Amino acid sequence: MRELLKVENLEAYYGESHILHGVGFSVGEGEVVTLLGRNGAGKTTTLKSIMGIVEKRKGSVRFEDRELVGLRSNAVARLGIAFCPEERGIFSSLNVEENLLLPPEVRPGGMRVEEIFEIFPNLKERRRSQGTKLSGGEQQMLAIGRILRTGATLLLLDEPTEGLAPVIVQKIGEVIRALKSRGFTVLLVEQNFRFAATVADRHYVMEDGRVVDQFRADELQSNMDKLHDYLGV
Repeated sequence: MRELLKVENLEAYYGESHILHGVGFSVGEGEVVTLLGRNGAGKTTTLKSIMGIVEKRKGSVRFEDRELVGLRSNAVARLGIAFCPEERGIFSSLNVEENLLLPPEVRPGGMRVEEIFEIFPNLKERRRSQGTKLSGGEQQMLAIGRILRTGATLLLLDEPTEGLAPVIVQKIGEVIRALKSRGFTVLLVEQNFRFAATVADRHYVMEDGRVVDQFRADELQSNMDKLHDYLGV
């Protein structure tokens, strides 16, 4: 499997606060990989550091063997990386279709709106509904659908199941598996370990701004006690 993303000795700062302390991991092309850990472990900061939207970062982030540290976030996006934040960022005054049409295609291969509606039939039914009138699950689907328009091949998803009903969590899992089958690579930050276990090929565990362990999907069962200690579940 070709290595698509390689993070080495990554450090990140917010002002004087030192958040990441030498983070390192890799993601292969076509993989779904999760960053697991408790609140404050540095998972979201890791995604933001890949995108270049932290105040200061050091170390190395290579995507398709190109160094990203030193690039502005818009340049990172144009290389084919898209970030879906936990807060979703839906434009409430725009309807579903307008939200989907808003992001530019930053490189060839972005999905057409109708293709996105095939993945998210709920959104097709609500295409004329304003963002404020969508359920939490529909907003999450819209947030993911919107980044598919950009042409990105690496999707950074931050807590996509947060606050969602179990039936919607199941749907998000189906969507992630469908995206994998279409050739997308996904780096997923998730606190819901039970959900992550259903979608990911590999898992990295973070504590205090560092990667402290990793497991393949087939190693989870034999490491459940260790994971419970890490995650407090």
